[in-house]
Amino acid sequence: MSGTGTTGIGSASRAEYCVVACAEAWRGAGEVLASPMGTVPAIGARLARLTFSPELLLTDGEALLMSDTPAVGVRPGSVEGWLPYRQHLTLTATGRRHVMMGASQIDRHGNQNISCIGDWARPTRQLLGVRGAPVNTLNNPTSYWVPKHSSRVFVEHVDMVSGVGYDRAAVAGPSATRYHRIPEVVSNLGVFDFETPDRTMRLRSLHPGVSVQQVTEATGFTLAVPDEVPFTREPTEDELRLIREVIDPRGLREREVLA
Repeated sequence: MSGTGTTGIGSASRAEYCVVACAEAWRGAGEVLASPMGTVPAIGARLARLTFSPELLLTDGEALLMSDTPAVGVRPGSVEGWLPYRQHLTLTATGRRHVMMGASQIDRHGNQNISCIGDWARPTRQLLGVRGAPVNTLNNPTSYWVPKHSSRVFVEHVDMVSGVGYDRAAVAGPSATRYHRIPEVVSNLGVFDFETPDRTMRLRSLHPGVSVQQVTEATGFTLAVPDEVPFTREPTEDELRLIREVIDPRGLREREVLA
């Protein structure tokens, strides 16, 4: 395993490791629309654009494409285009968008639930509904952000499928698998992917201070765990400066992540 290291402006917090892990989802993405949902993914997308993915498209959360990269919660100073709903759907349907969604439940195959807890006919808790999850997962890359990793979120079987996982996409055939891809799942404990022969979830990296045992005990199914699990890449000094001084000077990231 690699060490955590330090930087000239102070060691990174768990939240800042999560930001970098989210940013990596858009590394080398080119001119695609980033749709981050949640504070940490929003900071991560901005960090990616300001560093290794300068062509990334970001919106103001409504219908304007931002030409600058303002701090989270600040309106853009300038815009480069208008993105009406119809054009947004065109990007979605052609794989030119990469969404990072949340997940109330996610299983070993990447099926995600944001709709309800319990039996669909008589749920014990009503959530958001499926929203755009089916379209997102079948038509463009979709990653996930889970700020509180637990066996209640990482479950053997989701109570309802909102976002489509690898097993269900494979059964549906080529029309479902053409753009279907789940690049990564980021939680407050580590980073996960599906780079296994059977496309089940694998532990890709641990955030510093987290053990493999902590992750497996907080997961409701058997993870694929390599013999050697590296630590999540630490932020560079410049990345920490951008996170702390430019993108999130109010420290909103620390409110979302539980160490």
